[in-house]
Amino acid sequence: MREYELTVLIHPDFEINQDPAVNKIQKIITDNGGEITKDEDEGKKRLAYQIQKQDFAIYHYFELKLPPEALAKISATLNITNEVLRYLLVAKDEKRALAKQQKEAKEQQQDEEEEKS
Repeated sequence: MREYELTVLIHPDFEINQDPAVNKIQKIITDNGGEITKDEDEGKKRLAYQIQKQDFAIYHYFELKLPPEALAKISATLNITNEVLRYLLVAKDEKRALAKQQKEAKEQQQDEEEEKS
């Protein structure tokens, strides 16, 4: 299974109670053999341009582990899901993740050295 990132723009009508929409997306992922490793609500944001006559959307970010055959099924299902305005499903960039971990480790080491001084 490979790692992927999924960003979903949920219809703003679900702002008050977005649990049903998020649960539906999670169910789509798990029903297709996926595993959610990270789930973040990034809140309601203004869109750069209107999507389906909406100026705002609720951004939700997932990190996933998916089998290769699940990509097409998840994409097809999200395309016809009413709660979803748009989505972006991409393979996780391993080099970027490794660079981020190294940077955080270096910053932590510098902080520890500063505390000792």
